[in-house]
Amino acid sequence: MTSGQLPIPQVERTDAEWRAQLTPDEYAVLRQAGTERPFVGEYTDTTDEGVYECRACGAELFRSTEKFHSHCGWPSFFDPAESDAVVLREDASMGMVRTEVLCRDCHSHLGHLFNGEGYPTPTDQRYCINSISLRLKQA
Repeated sequence: MTSGQLPIPQVERTDAEWRAQLTPDEYAVLRQAGTERPFVGEYTDTTDEGVYECRACGAELFRSTEKFHSHCGWPSFFDPAESDAVVLREDASMGMVRTEVLCRDCHSHLGHLFNGEGYPTPTDQRYCINSISLRLKQA
């Protein structure tokens, strides 16, 4: 987990450029760390094969082979596509401490990581990711 400073993003845009590129809902989640409502996201129940990319910059984040149905209302993955595909940082908002998941390349907010919840996965982790933060490139 990153404490304090994030690595330098590979994709940098001004706030105006992000606003022009993203829809208002995408901007609210990706750039302002919002959360979409549970069970409404495009990829919550998707079982299609492929690679999930960052909707903001196109970086490869997760693969369908690491996706599982956790019944939480958002797409869930037990591992990123590559160990350094995402950046983790402490999130003390909402009156609790969580682990925020960001795209390594553009630092867009993706969701949160939950550990040790007893999910039947090889890592015992759940990357709870907003559908609106992703784009599925089907295999």
